Amino acid sequence: MQKITVAVIFGGQSSEHEVSLMSASNMISALDSRRYDVIPVGITKKGCWMIYSGPVERIRTGEWEKYSTPVVLSPDASKKCLLKLVNGRYKEISIDVALPALHGAWGEDGTIQGLFEMAQIPYVGCGVLSSAVSMDKVYTKLIAKAAKIPMAKYIWLHMRDWDKKEAILNKAERRLGYPCFVKPSNAGSSVGITKAKNREELEKAILFAARYDKKVIIEEAIDGREFECSVLGNEQIRVSGVGEILAAAEFYDYDAKYNNADSRTVIPAEVDEAAAEEMRKIAAKIYRAVDGAGLARVDFFMEKESGRVLFNELNTMPGFTSISMYPMLWEERGMTKTELMDCLIALALDRDNGIRG
Repeated sequence: MQKITVAVIFGGQSSEHEVSLMSASNMISALDSRRYDVIPVGITKKGCWMIYSGPVERIRTGEWEKYSTPVVLSPDASKKCLLKLVNGRYKEISIDVALPALHGAWGEDGTIQGLFEMAQIPYVGCGVLSSAVSMDKVYTKLIAKAAKIPMAKYIWLHMRDWDKKEAILNKAERRLGYPCFVKPSNAGSSVGITKAKNREELEKAILFAARYDKKVIIEEAIDGREFECSVLGNEQIRVSGVGEILAAAEFYDYDAKYNNADSRTVIPAEVDEAAAEEMRKIAAKIYRAVDGAGLARVDFFMEKESGRVLFNELNTMPGFTSISMYPMLWEERGMTKTELMDCLIALALDRDNGIRG
């Protein structure tokens, strides 16, 4: 059987660069070397593309840059290749499918997906539109609202309107009250999120979130539990069981996710079947609403007092780290990481052969 050449793209310019290194390392390790020729391609924090050859451990530690050579992705659709600089000349390296193991801006927001589309290279994950709207929390919520999917109350603002600061703060207090959460509209891994408990903290939280995006979303705080489930597929989709997040911090921020060993996940979640099934149905509904393809992780709150299930957000390139819920939920259903990677590559090729649009 002829091997499939997979370019695994990792790193990137976003605030989630280090998370991407962990995800890519685990994805590469899970790819069956008997079926795939893997070409690791790292993007530095400055945006330089580099082809890497060496042990996967150097990707985890960030040392990969020392052992890499400049490379670019050719936008020429007749080539479907990488161009590696060798002795002042570019060598063509053909690829069959791209796996963007990238998180955050310029990775899962539709930008690199547009580059793959232009080059007509099959790629793992959601398309340009679904990646863009799912990365932007404001537009995700607008789509969810149109689909009549229950969510926490929220307002949003663009920082160009910050000269109307008092009116914005008054509106947030009137509609949401305290505490409330403030988030950049375009960011992942809980980067830039703050819990505000009064007007002074709210103002500071908005300015902090604005470091990451000019659009800022403010949400009511839900006294509840946090759950996630995984979606897999193109036209025909599968939804995993449900897992629960038990954050060691006051909320599941970046540090609680990746640096606090006391944070943990419970799979399967200890929740009644009716609530779990409702989450699974909502996950499928929002995945279809944003025109998802390949994979996504869908996050929920469940109010402690009422038991009401609320959609939180959809992540089109969920983490693949050692603590990431997405692969663990499929493992709980009997699918190994290697089998999951086989499925993702097959879905990418299937979508390119007529479903992509």
